[in-house]
Amino acid sequence: CEMFLLVLLHILQSAVMTRSCPALCVCSSGLTEPRSVQCSDSGMSALPVNLPADSVKLRLEKTSISRVPRAAFYNLSELRFLWLTYNSITSVHPSSFVNLKALRELRLDGNLLTAFPWEGLRDMPRLQTLGLHNNRLSSLPAHAALFLPNITYLDLSSNRLTILPAELLDLWFPLPELQEGPIQRKILGLHDNPWLCDCQISMLTSLSMSLGSPVVLMDQLLMCRRSVGQSGLMLTQAELSRCMRPSVQPAATRVSSPLGSNVILRCDASGYPTPTLTWIKTSVVVNKTSFMQESPRVGVRWSIISLNGLSYKDAGEYRCQARNMAGISEAPIKLKVMGITRLSRVPKKKAQKMLSKSSTIERKPPRTPSTSSIKRRESPKITNAPPSLQNNTQEV
Repeated sequence: CEMFLLVLLHILQSAVMTRSCPALCVCSSGLTEPRSVQCSDSGMSALPVNLPADSVKLRLEKTSISRVPRAAFYNLSELRFLWLTYNSITSVHPSSFVNLKALRELRLDGNLLTAFPWEGLRDMPRLQTLGLHNNRLSSLPAHAALFLPNITYLDLSSNRLTILPAELLDLWFPLPELQEGPIQRKILGLHDNPWLCDCQISMLTSLSMSLGSPVVLMDQLLMCRRSVGQSGLMLTQAELSRCMRPSVQPAATRVSSPLGSNVILRCDASGYPTPTLTWIKTSVVVNKTSFMQESPRVGVRWSIISLNGLSYKDAGEYRCQARNMAGISEAPIKLKVMGITRLSRVPKKKAQKMLSKSSTIERKPPRTPSTSSIKRRESPKITNAPPSLQNNTQEV
C-alpha cells in the first residue's frame, strides 16, 4: 500500500511538472536538486511563459529570441543562474531583470547586442558573474562603473570596444586611502577588441601584472588595432609604458597688480603624451584667443594668458588645467587687482551739523563732582584755593 502511494505521488508530481513546463523546454524534477529549465529550440522566437516559479537555473540557448522585454523574469524570484547565450538578442530592456534579487550569474554571450543597460544591474544586487562575450558592443560608458562594484567576473572579450574609461580604472584599482575592507580580486576578459593604443590600456595591463593586483586578465596579451593619431600602427609595450599623468607648475600662485596695469600669467606642464593646456576662471573656460601655448619638446608644454588694462572683474582664481590620455591635473593662480582708495567727502550740511554738535558738547559745563571726589583729588595745602584752581583740578 505504501509503495502504491509513493508511485501515485510521483505520477502526480510528474503531471504537475509537465503542466508547468513550457513547450519546447525541458524542466528538471526539482525533487533531488534545484529546479532548472532549459530551452534550446531554434524555432522559439519569444521568451517562454509559465516558467516554474521555483526555478533556480534557466538556460535559453540557440533560439531565435531577439529581444528581452520589461520584467521578463519577474515571477522567478528564486532564480540564481540565467543563461541567454547564442541567441539573436539585439536589445535588452533596462527593466528586464526586475525582482531577480537572488541572481548570481548572468550570461548573454554570443548575441547581437550593440549596447547593454548597465543601470539594470541595480535590480540584481547579488550578481557576481556577467558574461557579454562575442557581441557587438562598441562602447563602454563611464557610468557603467557605478553598477559594477560587486561584479567579480566580467567578460567583454570579442566585442568592438576601443576605449576604456578612466572611471573603470578607478573602480578596479582604487587608491589605498579609498579602499574599504579587504581587496576583492576581479577577473576581466578584455581581449579580442580593437582597442585604441592609449594610456588607459597601458595602465591596465601594467597594473594587472603587478604583484598583488586586484585584477586578473583572462588574456594579458591585449592587441591594439589602432594607435593615437595613426591608423593601423601597433605601439609596443615599451612605448605605451611611457604614458605619464600630467603635472602642472605655475610661475606664481598669487599675483597682485595695480588697476589698469598689464599682467601675464604662466604655467608649465609635463606628461606623456604631451598634455594640452586650458585656462579656466570661475568654472568658465577662457577664450583660446586670450592665451597661447607652445611645446618646446615632446612631453613639455607651457602656456601664458595676457591680461591688459586690468579691471576689477579680472580679479579672481585662474586654473591652468593640463590634460592627456593618462589623466588631468590643474593648478590655481589667484589674481588680486589693487585700486586707489578714495576717501569719500562728508556732505557740507552734514559736516556743519556735526561741527555744531561738537561745539555744543565742548561748551557743556563740566559735571559738578561729588565732595568725596574733590577730597580725593585736592591736596591738603590748597583746600582754600581760589575757584580758578579748583576748576583745573576737576579736568585732570
